[in-house]
Amino acid sequence: MSKIWFTSDWHFGHDKPFLYEPRGFSSIAEANEVIMNRHNELVSNDDEVYVLGDLMLGDNNENIEYIKRMNGRLHIIIGNHDTSERIKKYKECDNVVSVLYADRIKWKKWSIYVSHCPMIVAHNEEAPKLWNFHGHTHSKEKFSDIPHCYNVALDAHNCYPIEIEQIAEDIRQYLNKAE
Repeated sequence: MSKIWFTSDWHFGHDKPFLYEPRGFSSIAEANEVIMNRHNELVSNDDEVYVLGDLMLGDNNENIEYIKRMNGRLHIIIGNHDTSERIKKYKECDNVVSVLYADRIKWKKWSIYVSHCPMIVAHNEEAPKLWNFHGHTHSKEKFSDIPHCYNVALDAHNCYPIEIEQIAEDIRQYLNKAE
């Protein structure tokens, strides 16, 4: 049975120490390989993967090769570094199913708005099953001050994708602590 995964901010080829050093890497080459390997060790080719922006920077022709090697059926949400040239390259990859600016997906009784940046989607207890999954912040925290937002970025998950069942459990635990 296939799984549903979320991730964000791969930043393949983004050769800036302020990005890869806090993730525990000594170079962008090391970061690129470890991020790809961690993804592929969990995700199968039949799994659905929502990649919430900022997939690559730098040399598009070189870095698109990492995207092509990522397991899963990729649903890409465009981030602030995803230029029109990069978007065109994403659409040419066999493993990319869709490329959108945002999307709303249903899972069980949940309604999930997926976007690159965090978005206010609910502000009260009336909508406990409406959540925004996002990246962009590079925070190591899964939750922020914005209600009903969950950070799926690599920085919050030790450079691994996060499976939807685990996200649901994280949210349940978070809400139980708040009570």
